[in-house]
Amino acid sequence: MHRHIIHNHRLIEATKARLPALTSATLYGRGVFTTLAVYRGRPFLWPQHWARLAAHAAKVGVSLRGMTEENVRDSLSRVLAANEVEEGRARITLLAREAGNIWKGTSRKRAAVETDLLIMTGDARRVPEEGVALTLSPHRINSLSPLAGVKSLNYLDHLLAWEEARGREFDEAVRLNERGELVSATMANLFWLTQGMLYTPTLATGALAGTTRAGVIALAGELSVPHVEGVFELSHLAEADEIFLTSAGLGVAPVTAFDYHRYIAAAGSVALRLREAFRQLTFGEALKLTTEDMENTEGS
Repeated sequence: MHRHIIHNHRLIEATKARLPALTSATLYGRGVFTTLAVYRGRPFLWPQHWARLAAHAAKVGVSLRGMTEENVRDSLSRVLAANEVEEGRARITLLAREAGNIWKGTSRKRAAVETDLLIMTGDARRVPEEGVALTLSPHRINSLSPLAGVKSLNYLDHLLAWEEARGREFDEAVRLNERGELVSATMANLFWLTQGMLYTPTLATGALAGTTRAGVIALAGELSVPHVEGVFELSHLAEADEIFLTSAGLGVAPVTAFDYHRYIAAAGSVALRLREAFRQLTFGEALKLTTEDMENTEGS
């Protein structure tokens, strides 16, 4: 994590941040977050991230009073500039203060701050150029949970699944839901190709509506790669010719191994084509934003 953070739109040093102890976030994990990739000093796919963050906040009862897309975006820009982030990532976290009826506060006055806003930045995740190694996680996702598909502060099950895979010297792990359906990796969306057809689990399985996932699906359409979102069992993945993961931190990451099965990227690899197309998209978007900033500066 970098030196400066945003706390409720104030730029401060991370070591000086102070949060109230007894809140709905600390007692119950009531809060949501999103992690964005940063290219050339600009947050990538910002509108999509904000829309999802706001939707998830509404779903778990986190107030957005005092926050708008514009002022949160402005605070994000300030911390990116303060930390001199050119290539990296940023995390925006919303933490609910109201403790709820179980441990309700004694004050009847409406709190000045209903939700704490935290924005921090860090270096980009280093992804091996050759790809990542996958295993099967023993930890399942509950697709019936009200938090299924929500990036909430209740993220420990994802972390424990990731740590379990790392403990066996794998980079990531495939997770199934309670019905044995493919869902995702621990912290990324899952894609695979079989005989030229691109597959990914539907959101109904409990998968997160990833911004990079949506971008890759759109790119597949532009590249005339047929694709299907559906419900699939583990055997379907075992028949794959190529597998890759997507997330804001990873981008498009080809998989080199799934347990004992090895994958070698051949000429014409669809995964590599999509990865390159995604790289071009990130470069083009960053260049577009930089050009717009220059034009706005000249016009002011």
